[in-house]
Amino acid sequence: MNRLKIAGSRTVKTGLSVFITAWICVLLDWPPVFAVITAIVTVEPTVSDSIKKGVVRFPASAIGSAYAVLFISLFGNSPLTYTLAAVLTIATCYRLRLYAGLLVATLTAVAMVEVIHNNYLISFFIRLGTTTTGLLVSTVVNLIIFPPDYTDEITGKLHQTAKQTGFVVRKVYQNILGNQNEADNNVEHAAEQLDTIIHRTEKLVRFQKEESKYHPLAGSDKQKFEHAGNQLIRLRLIHYHLRNVIRLPSTVITWTDEECSIIFQAVDRLSEALIHKNTYNAAAHQKHLKQITEIFWKVDKRIPGETTNFPEEYVMLYELVSIYNLAANYHKKPQ
Repeated sequence: MNRLKIAGSRTVKTGLSVFITAWICVLLDWPPVFAVITAIVTVEPTVSDSIKKGVVRFPASAIGSAYAVLFISLFGNSPLTYTLAAVLTIATCYRLRLYAGLLVATLTAVAMVEVIHNNYLISFFIRLGTTTTGLLVSTVVNLIIFPPDYTDEITGKLHQTAKQTGFVVRKVYQNILGNQNEADNNVEHAAEQLDTIIHRTEKLVRFQKEESKYHPLAGSDKQKFEHAGNQLIRLRLIHYHLRNVIRLPSTVITWTDEECSIIFQAVDRLSEALIHKNTYNAAAHQKHLKQITEIFWKVDKRIPGETTNFPEEYVMLYELVSIYNLAANYHKKPQ
């Protein structure tokens, strides 16, 4: 629902930007097509992105326009003009690292060949004027109309991330304990899915941080966003520890049946609390953490003093204790 809302608001902003841009160009008797193209591609997810990319697209479009005017004056409306204008625009933008403006600049260069027949210098400056109009209109519309707000979508993604984290925790340790016949590639695939979800959520957090430069969050919204950001960091760290376990070579487990049972119960409760947040019980969580910590120190005493490599079981327990501590912080309510 949130994604549809954001997509819908962006559609409205794009349509409004196109209308205002075209209207201004008609009033000034400028060709609207170039300004409209610029306006469409400049409506970005955040105002910050619109400004940053607009600053790049303006000189890039100027370069494309200059090449178009130059080669039209030399070769007229010919295949060579299209080719040289496109190729040199791309090469120059790459050399100057104007990557965000490359597409618009190239389209501008080849489109101008068709419409310029005389008054080359005037056409060049008109093109700069239309580019400026498209950039300014789309940026102002993005700033004023439906300012981007990703807080609700971030919260939704965070819950999805926590659920997937719970599933992966269960899969990884059930595979180790042999309570479920999980194929290693299925565990790896689940971890990759979790990484994808985290990456998407981090992207939304970045968008909201950039947007806050122009539309600062306040009060409960600010607190909600900061809390969500901290929770996401903890889930990312849990993913890191799970990856460490997944990468361990297969080993024969020497834990006792009682130790395996304790670890299995701890993993099951941890997973359930991440999947269904309302089932989290702080006292029970600390109890399970204490139990697996005790097993960890027992294993520690079994390690020969001269060893240079930690046994896989020791690493598995260390990672599980780390995950438990991160999960406890994840479930803390904001102050």
